Amino acid sequence: MRIVVLDDYQRVARGYGPFDALPDADVEVLHEHLDDPDALVAALRGAQVVAAMRERTPFPAALFDRLPDLRLLITTGMANASIDLAAARAHGVTVCGTSLSGSARSSNTAELTWALILAVQRHVTTEDRALRDGRWQTTIGTDLNGATLGVLGLGRLGTQVARIGQAFDMRVIAWSANLTPERAAGAGVEYVDRDELFADSDVLTVHLKLSDRTTGLVGAAELARMKPSAVLINTSRGPIVDRNALVSALTAGTIAGAGLDVYDVEPLPAGDPLRGAPNTVLLPHLGYVTDRTYRVMYQQIVEDIEAWRAGAPLRVLS
Repeated sequence: MRIVVLDDYQRVARGYGPFDALPDADVEVLHEHLDDPDALVAALRGAQVVAAMRERTPFPAALFDRLPDLRLLITTGMANASIDLAAARAHGVTVCGTSLSGSARSSNTAELTWALILAVQRHVTTEDRALRDGRWQTTIGTDLNGATLGVLGLGRLGTQVARIGQAFDMRVIAWSANLTPERAAGAGVEYVDRDELFADSDVLTVHLKLSDRTTGLVGAAELARMKPSAVLINTSRGPIVDRNALVSALTAGTIAGAGLDVYDVEPLPAGDPLRGAPNTVLLPHLGYVTDRTYRVMYQQIVEDIEAWRAGAPLRVLS
C-alpha cells in the first residue's frame, strides 16, 4: 500500500506519526507544496492513501478523475472546504478527518489571535527589528484596557477570544449573521449590528467559517467604516477579507494595521502585495501549529488508515 503525506513543511510528520506501525506500507512524505495540478498528480500516482494538511491542497472533482488508485483521503481537521466530498464519494474514495476534543480545538488559535493583537498594538516585530539594528524605542503602543474588541463570529473560538478581551477590561462587542442578542449576552458580550461592529471596534478579529456567504464579507465598504486607529486581525480564512481592499486601506492609512495568519493562497506567494503592506504582522498559518495539535493529528492519521484497512473507517466526513 502506497501512502503519501502532503505538505510537511517542518519535516516532522515521521516524528509525530507512528507510520512504522503500518505493515507493508510504503510511506512517502512530501515537504514542498505542490500547487501545479500535473506535478501533484505525478506525485500521487499509484497512492491508495493520501494525507492532506488542512486546506493547503485542493481536491476538486477534476483531481479525483486523475487519481484512479486513490481510496482513502485523510484531512487534518474535521472539515475541509477544499475537498469535493461529492466527487470523492462518486470515485469511491473515503474521506476521513482528525479531531481535537474540548477546548483544545480552539485554544491554540485563540492564543495566536492574541499574540497577533498584542504584536500589532505594541509594535512587537517593529521594535524587535529596530533593537537588533541598534535603535531604541521607535514606536508608541496602543492600550487595550478600555478599548473595544469587535468579534466577527461568536462561535466556540470567537467566544474564547472574547473572554480574553474581557480579562484585559475591554468592551467586547460581536456580530454575525446568525448571532442573537441572547446568545451574545450568554457569553457576556454586547450584541451590535454589522455597521456598529466595524465602526466601533478598536480591534476587529475575524472568527467565521469560510463559505459562499462569508467570502469577501470584509470588503472595501466595511474597512471604510473602521476607525483610522483600528486594526484588523484574521486567523480564520483569508478569503473572508478582501485582500486588495485590505492592502488599499493599509496603504492609505484608513486603518492602522493588521495581523494576519491566513491568506487567499497559501503559502503566501512571493509577489503578493500583502508582503509590502505597511503596519502588518504576517504569520504563515500557525494558528493550529502546536506540539499538542500535531501529536493528535498525526496519531489519528495513522488510526484512520488502520481503521479503514480493517473495514471500519473512523471520523468519516459526510
